[in-house]
Amino acid sequence: MAESVSATDPRAKQVVAHGKLDVEGRLVDASNVTLFCNVELDGLRANAVYKPVSGERPLWDFPDGTLAGREVATYLLAESLGLGAIPPTVLRQGPFGVGMVQLWIETADEELIDVRAPEEVPPDWKVVLHAHDRLGEPAVLAHADKPGVRDLALLDIVANNTDRKGGHILAGTDGRVYGVDHGICLHAEPKLRTVLWGWIGEPLPEEAVEKLAALPEKIYGPLGDELSEHLTGLEISAIADRAEALLAAGVFPEPGDDWRAIPWPLF
Repeated sequence: MAESVSATDPRAKQVVAHGKLDVEGRLVDASNVTLFCNVELDGLRANAVYKPVSGERPLWDFPDGTLAGREVATYLLAESLGLGAIPPTVLRQGPFGVGMVQLWIETADEELIDVRAPEEVPPDWKVVLHAHDRLGEPAVLAHADKPGVRDLALLDIVANNTDRKGGHILAGTDGRVYGVDHGICLHAEPKLRTVLWGWIGEPLPEEAVEKLAALPEKIYGPLGDELSEHLTGLEISAIADRAEALLAAGVFPEPGDDWRAIPWPLF
């Protein structure tokens, strides 16, 4: 019987990169073709998500056929930066052509973000916005105040994530907080759209400052070489610019007025 590998297993990336992909079903709620697969390699197995480039829906502001590569580039950025956990992600050949393959994350029964009545928000959560439900009752969008969630918020700023929905934040059974669905990240123009606005104006954590300070040198070194397989030179240099701007501010930013700052739907 094949041995299962987890996201923290150093062998996991090799499995998703080189294992045999068998499609078992389709995730019908996804906007692009997203297939659930079993993948096996040398007695190791895992479940994975496979998004073929041929199944990407055209977008007006992102070049066609680049979403899979952007998912891989965001994974490479997170790994090098050391902020935000993303499951092992590769670009490879699959049953329906080249596409993004990412390790499937088994999730725990833990809510990290929700829309609730104000009195039902846990005291250790961060409130993002106040609104009213369809019946006119007060409601708030709020998320957990956990290091793993905060790290994803920082990654979103640097990666210029245009679509951080609540459903893209997963509580893994291994206790880690994972981010998924990064196909519309890393545009050179400002487009940050996320549900993780709970730390506006708060100082950046010291450990995050150290990691961000080291990023520009990596961008203009080995990391930049890796990213160049998926991004333009302008998009790569914009990553360093965003990290430097975040460091200069020293605090979590607030939304601008130039674009809608929260994705819809929220989940």
